[in-house]
Amino acid sequence: MRNLGLLLLLLGTLLLTACGSSARAQSSAAGSQKTIEDIGSDTIVNLALAWAEAYQKVNPAVRISVSGGGSGTGLAALINGTTDIANASRKIKDEEKQNAQKNGIEPYEIEIARDAIGVIVNPENPVQQLTLQQISDIYSGKITNWKEVGGEDRPIVLLSRESNSGTHVYFLEQVVRLGNSKDKTLFSPDTLLLPSSEGIMAEVRQNPNAIGYDGLGYITPDVKTLAIASKDGGEYVKPSIETVNNGKYPIARPLFMYTPGEPQGDVKTYLDWIRGPEGQKIVGQLGFVPLQ
Repeated sequence: MRNLGLLLLLLGTLLLTACGSSARAQSSAAGSQKTIEDIGSDTIVNLALAWAEAYQKVNPAVRISVSGGGSGTGLAALINGTTDIANASRKIKDEEKQNAQKNGIEPYEIEIARDAIGVIVNPENPVQQLTLQQISDIYSGKITNWKEVGGEDRPIVLLSRESNSGTHVYFLEQVVRLGNSKDKTLFSPDTLLLPSSEGIMAEVRQNPNAIGYDGLGYITPDVKTLAIASKDGGEYVKPSIETVNNGKYPIARPLFMYTPGEPQGDVKTYLDWIRGPEGQKIVGQLGFVPLQ
């Protein structure tokens, strides 16, 4: 009996040791999973989340942690060395690049998709089209009533993204200032700054006097997208994948990811996948414009 008890004790000890080794192995395996931090543009965030979810199935050893906050937030994280990838719906500014270089970081730019910015109004609004000059005059406060652009006698309610948004910066520079780098025109003080693309969509749906702008991937059928002409007497064009690719829609832009230096290892493999057939298929599915 004494020998039997000793044998059972020995077996129990071996089992506990084996279980402990197994648990440590699982913990070690989990700990070895690579995490890529991906921060920035709210325009890109849904696309980045879709990419991350799809890539997890392709490469379970790599986890992609995605968060938004705006292009400025992503680029600030890049400058501070706290992210692997910064998403931006605008190009990095010279000042931001210089600040990164002061920290020993050389921003590396990768175009990952393209986008159109649609100008949207409530479906009750009879206005169908505007020129870039009219939009500039509306958002700078020179035009304040819809009747001045062929609509009803109603005040225009201006909606914009917040200033940390890359979409806000792009719209200010390319539409409000008409691409003139020397122009210092600002949004009208009456402009309502909203924190998200969804917020602009919701306000336009319920306010017949509102005008807003949003990335093509966020525009829903329950608002009206205006046709835009680059100049008076020019062709009025609505945003679409086709009109971005053929260059006819005048408010189109590339979307970027920035890395601290040329990407290497898991980050490079992930970015190559994004720019490849599988990643670009998701771009089209979410309403953005795939790279040609």
